[in-house]
Amino acid sequence: MDGWSLAVCDIDFRVGGKYRYVWKHLKNGNEMGMSGEIREIVVPERLVTTEKFDEAWYPGEGAVGTVLLTEQGEQTLLTQTIRYGSKEARDISMKTGIDGMAVGYDRLDAVFAELAR
Repeated sequence: MDGWSLAVCDIDFRVGGKYRYVWKHLKNGNEMGMSGEIREIVVPERLVTTEKFDEAWYPGEGAVGTVLLTEQGEQTLLTQTIRYGSKEARDISMKTGIDGMAVGYDRLDAVFAELAR
């Protein structure tokens, strides 16, 4: 998200390993943290993790995220799915109006474009 920087990125990349991310707002110093556990790794095509924000804005125990990487010719399609503990939690998350993942993917696109030059 604009104005935020990833201040902490700790990952024990193995099944059962834990991870921790903390984003810090560049102007006001506020922090937003998220932790989880790696449930499944299928190299190079699948990653399943749990996620729970420190100050979750939705009820329940968090969510489970799945990333799938699928070869399509000379490109790779990334599909990310998040399963919340309830429809209520999903709906609340969707109504935040915050699309941090899209901003992150836009930044990644910019990095790839720069590397391609």
